[in-house]
Amino acid sequence: MDFDWLDARTMDRVGYKRVNKRTGREVAPEHVVRGVRSAEGEYAVLDDDEIRAAYPRTTQTISLESFASAAEIPFVYLDRPFYLEPHSRGERVYALLRDSLAASGKVGIARVVIQTREHLAALVPDGPLLVLETLRWGREIRDASDLRLPPAGKSANGPKEAELKMARALIDEMTEPWDPRRHEDHFEAAIMKLVDRKIERGDTERVEPLETGTIAPRASNVVDLTELLKRSLANGARPAGREPAPGKRERGRRRA
Repeated sequence: MDFDWLDARTMDRVGYKRVNKRTGREVAPEHVVRGVRSAEGEYAVLDDDEIRAAYPRTTQTISLESFASAAEIPFVYLDRPFYLEPHSRGERVYALLRDSLAASGKVGIARVVIQTREHLAALVPDGPLLVLETLRWGREIRDASDLRLPPAGKSANGPKEAELKMARALIDEMTEPWDPRRHEDHFEAAIMKLVDRKIERGDTERVEPLETGTIAPRASNVVDLTELLKRSLANGARPAGREPAPGKRERGRRRA
């Protein structure tokens, strides 16, 4: 749930402060700079111009690098799906790629820039749709080898055959066609019922807006696909899984 924070005394919106962690004092925005910490504990400070110059240029081009079986991509790599539609008389190219992927059982492995950030992605056919599923980079996935896990398959300490048979019977009994409408966010539903009850009985507070100006519309989950095949083939196939250059780091991303 995306709650707004309010001051209980005045019903004003509550914002966030940037605070010096050593002194506890608030820091004015003009004194805040961005830094990346090195392994030795020192910081490389980057100004806005340096960061802006390093950003990849935002385009509507998807660059295909290779193809792979969808079954080879673990779920932990999946990040965020985008619907794709053909643009500027690109229907034939769209249909060609979609139908070829569906017939081969493969997905396209590609790169795309969305909102000044480069993403690894999979092009996945889904009925009449092509879906661009952004993927996490390999370095963002934690190594699970240090987890204490029971051995897979039959082993001396594993489940007995009778237990496996019972578990399989339960799975078969509870198996049903996938329908996302059967699954809801119970917490959000409970909160919204509570909100509706408060609104119905007039138990609300008025919050005076402080913000001025208009809010920019949210970006649409649509990426241009018209020149996908043409540009990818013109640029030549690039090897998948290329390692980042030495010294490059990516900060601030969540790890699965």
